[in-house]
Amino acid sequence: MKKSEEPEPAAEPCSVSLEAALEPSAVSLEAALERLDAIVREMESGDLPLESLIAKYEEGVGLTKVCQEKLDRAEERIRIITRDAAGKPVLEEFDATGEE
Repeated sequence: MKKSEEPEPAAEPCSVSLEAALEPSAVSLEAALERLDAIVREMESGDLPLESLIAKYEEGVGLTKVCQEKLDRAEERIRIITRDAAGKPVLEEFDATGEE
């Protein structure tokens, strides 16, 4: 960091832990995205040792998977909305198990 630059404020702590990131239902999409943003800021700071960078990267990969799973489920729920013969929207039950 250049001497003329002021350090960025420390990232606010996030309630998403690595353990929660491993269990997709335990964390909201918004919380996972917030934590990912904090991880990126920490990694870009240039202040972390290699081992910490690797740990943050692993956590970020896990959170990315959580986000993708949540987005996939949301997309599937949206696809369930169909139209009847009269063109009116009809909402069908979502099968969370993925079985039909």
